[in-house]
Amino acid sequence: MGRILALDFGQKRTGVAITDELQIIASGLTTVATSELISFLKEYILKENVELFLVGEPKQMDYSASQSEAFIVPFLKKLEKKFPNIPIKRVDERFTSKMAFQTMIDSGLKKGKRKNKALVDEISATIILQSYLYSK
Repeated sequence: MGRILALDFGQKRTGVAITDELQIIASGLTTVATSELISFLKEYILKENVELFLVGEPKQMDYSASQSEAFIVPFLKKLEKKFPNIPIKRVDERFTSKMAFQTMIDSGLKKGKRKNKALVDEISATIILQSYLYSK
């Protein structure tokens, strides 16, 4: 069984989370500059067996597509072209950033560390992945 890799895609940086081989536990992996994301994924996939990409799908409260979807669609086409053997699923990512921030507060992180947007992105990717695992 391969790992599931989740992406909280952003214009500047993308949060990355990964499961264990048994697809039981979701863990934050890192945050990558979006301009370097495909290179990062190539290197990671050389070392680890990834069987599925999960990409957050930002939606408005009325379920219509968010403005950031315009940036995600070209990335998805590039991802599919570079990794044609790994399927891509989308996961509703509404509220993940707020949930990530609350997780940081609940875990006792100081105010300065909570301003770390890269950490928020990584935690958001982990929440996206965890919600997918719960839904299976």
